[in-house]
Amino acid sequence: MNKQEAQKRIEQLRRIINQHNYSYHVLDKPDISDAAFDSLKHELYKLEQEYPDLITSDSPTQRVSGKALDKFEKVKHKKRMLSLEDVFYLEEFEVWQERIQKLVPNQKLDYFAELKIDGFAISLIYKKGIFIQGSTRGDGQIGEDVTQNLKTISSIPLNLEIYDKFSSGDIEKKVKEIIEKGKIEIRGEVYMAKDAFEEVNKEREKQGLSLYANPRNTAAGSIRQLDSKVAASRKLNFLAYDIITDLGQETHQQEHEIARALGFSTGMESYCKNINEAISFWEKVGKTRDKLPYQIDGVVISVNNNTVFNKLGVVGKTPRGAIAFKFPAKETTTVVEDIVIQIGRTGALTPVAHLKPVRLEGILITRATLHNEDEIKRLDVKIGDTVIIQRAGDVIPDIVKVIKKLRTGKEKRFQMPEQCPICNGKIVRPKGEVVYRCVNKNCNSIQKQQITHFVSKKGFEINGLGPKIIEQLINEGLIVDSSCLFSLTRGDLIPLDRFDKKSADNLIKAVEKSKNISLSKFIFALGIRHVGEETAIALAHYFGSFDKLKKTSTEELSSIEDVGEIVAKSVNQWFNNIKNNQFIDRIIKSGVIIQKQKLVKRKLINITFVLTGELDKLTREEAKTRIRELGGNVSSSVSTKTDFVVIGKEPGSKYDKAKKIGVKIINEKEFLKIIK
Repeated sequence: MNKQEAQKRIEQLRRIINQHNYSYHVLDKPDISDAAFDSLKHELYKLEQEYPDLITSDSPTQRVSGKALDKFEKVKHKKRMLSLEDVFYLEEFEVWQERIQKLVPNQKLDYFAELKIDGFAISLIYKKGIFIQGSTRGDGQIGEDVTQNLKTISSIPLNLEIYDKFSSGDIEKKVKEIIEKGKIEIRGEVYMAKDAFEEVNKEREKQGLSLYANPRNTAAGSIRQLDSKVAASRKLNFLAYDIITDLGQETHQQEHEIARALGFSTGMESYCKNINEAISFWEKVGKTRDKLPYQIDGVVISVNNNTVFNKLGVVGKTPRGAIAFKFPAKETTTVVEDIVIQIGRTGALTPVAHLKPVRLEGILITRATLHNEDEIKRLDVKIGDTVIIQRAGDVIPDIVKVIKKLRTGKEKRFQMPEQCPICNGKIVRPKGEVVYRCVNKNCNSIQKQQITHFVSKKGFEINGLGPKIIEQLINEGLIVDSSCLFSLTRGDLIPLDRFDKKSADNLIKAVEKSKNISLSKFIFALGIRHVGEETAIALAHYFGSFDKLKKTSTEELSSIEDVGEIVAKSVNQWFNNIKNNQFIDRIIKSGVIIQKQKLVKRKLINITFVLTGELDKLTREEAKTRIRELGGNVSSSVSTKTDFVVIGKEPGSKYDKAKKIGVKIINEKEFLKIIK
């Protein structure tokens, strides 16, 4: 191939590589495989190495610079890079809307809504269509030149081409003119996708390095590396959200249209003709955000008309015409006002932090678990500390970090009590355990927790019998353990606060209804230490009847799938206790019928399922129970150890992860055949 032929081929390769980048990053419709794409890039690289004088700065091969920089040069922004005002609640959002409407009383406002990517703000400058400079926000007026690092991001075009039609011929004409002769500034967000972040941390774990905290900080740190090879290794991405150059755009919606036509991805967005449509978009995104490939922390809602937007002006560092409507936080800060001991059904003493009330994910939080004494020491948490709390679907959140720099010296160290704070009984910390336990079986708190466990949904499922009613019944001397529930009468209940004839009758009916119970639920309700729902199901399916379970030995229990030596000893000790057997006798005499377990072939032993989305034929709990009855396991997260991911309507991020790591995905119909 001579030089002239090489030049022609190089131009063709650059064109098709740029076109593929557009199809991949903007349209999300790759037109060739990754392997074919890599092959084309390699061919281009080889040709350019053969004819180095044909290399241009906008070639796809020039994304990674060979030489590390000594420092980042400062860049003055032509137009200040502003921040956005945040709101977290609907009331605050409505106040913002009313405020701007008052400033333009005769103007009917429409809006444009887009995702607020949890990334790193960047400005891109193109001269005659070629990417010449990229800079960070900095203080809004002066940023840093990070051009070499931004060139490594394949979703940032190195040269501008028009890939799609414009709704306005005038805009298209002006865009073409400026691409040929002038400069275009585009702003957006550099981010790291969730799967790329996981890959980076897995690699660091293999190398024995500390793990990165979150994708946003990792993206920001990657962009500020002096060696562009580091940024290139991080698989960063870019989403455009603003065009600063006047290209004839009249609305923010048109700016997104122009950005996409020029090869930029803009993410999920919506034109909203009124404020209610903007709120609906925010709600819709809030329900589906976990399925997105990147992290977002809200929705940016802007006045769509650019003339009105500019007329509204700027306050400090924020434009009046746009707002970041954030989602309730999954992590926040508050102050530990006290640490109080809570006694569980097995006598375990759990320290609980009482917090200065704070909202987290829209819920008012006043407590956080501290688990045990060792965890308090690990966190080094004191009464009076400012802490970071995190909630991941649990009722009580965790304290994840103490902000020690905010200590005043007035904080108090917590000491575990020397005796039970409820009954003043003896407490012990068994060898090899992290938990202190009250050994007084008559401790009021232990009784309350045991009864609460007994009547729970996974046990006897007695509706209307919550912790406050249980406490009231104990305090009135009507019950001392769960067996007493079955002898309660209408006459016992009516004189009590919170009860009238109807509520008393309802509770008596609920207790009566609960008397016919499955073997697995009965085993669970007993509250035997180390026996959770899955172990209870395993025991029920192995023995078939309660009488056989009572007579078993530790050796036989240890031989059962999912039952280890510790659980076997715990079960055996429980049934060898005279008081426990008397407790069971009282329950049976009160008319409780323990159903025999139908022994079925446990064909799903060692098979793990993950459920995502809504099922039609059965509830999530029914599906889990059926899997466990057949010996299978149910996990809440997808991993390489998962055998099947069952998808229903509107599956979540578990579906995406299953596709990514190659776990078998089945629909509800296929699942029903398996559990038949």
